[in-house]
Amino acid sequence: MLRFFASLANPTRFAGLADRLLPWLAGATALAFAAGLYMALVIAPADYQQGESVRIMYIHVPAAWLALGCWTAMSVAALGTLVWRHPLADVAQQAAAPVGAAFTAVCLLTGSLWGRPAWGTWWVWDARLTSVLVLFLMYLGVMALWRAIDDPGRAARAVAILTLVGFVNVPIVKFSVEWWFTLHQGASLTISGSAIDPAMLRPLLVMALGYLLLFVTLLLMRMRTELMRRRLRRMALVAASGLAAGTI
Repeated sequence: MLRFFASLANPTRFAGLADRLLPWLAGATALAFAAGLYMALVIAPADYQQGESVRIMYIHVPAAWLALGCWTAMSVAALGTLVWRHPLADVAQQAAAPVGAAFTAVCLLTGSLWGRPAWGTWWVWDARLTSVLVLFLMYLGVMALWRAIDDPGRAARAVAILTLVGFVNVPIVKFSVEWWFTLHQGASLTISGSAIDPAMLRPLLVMALGYLLLFVTLLLMRMRTELMRRRLRRMALVAASGLAAGTI
């Protein structure tokens, strides 16, 4: 396994693998979302308290999981940049940030739509909602930092450090409902078991699988595009330096 990941340090080999995987991943993503949405909107029952509004859960909860999971993946990539010096680590981190920001935005938007009928308000400044908003701002900060530094190496190191520092917010988001008083309900799905009815849990897990496949698909697409962009940039720099040398 370690040898396999080491072989992916070659950008050309990684791009070839991505080309082969992407059609299958895109198809699996479409199937998972089609099945998950059908189960969530047609098969799953309404909640006895919240009624039909509980169906927002099937969009909101997986988005929240992936928002945290994406930052965790970026933190692993940050270690790859700073510790292991893997040549694709910063590419993965740069590619993942906009995807994570999109998942976090979906989480905030659907949470607001769900909060209106559940709590009677669109937004409250409790610990869970505020920490998720901070997570979204951190995603935007990482993306802005990439653009603010021209040198790719310096940008990668700076973003890696910021990502690792920002990881402290991940457990804050996860455990905020246990550490502070909040309107947000506690976790219904844990390692020890589930408080969700199986008729609701099955579509939730299928939707979570669809979100995960979507994340992997978008990540590979963006990594492949970023590798092509960097290759073109190097070619342009080489051509510019050759042209400058020829004019001297």
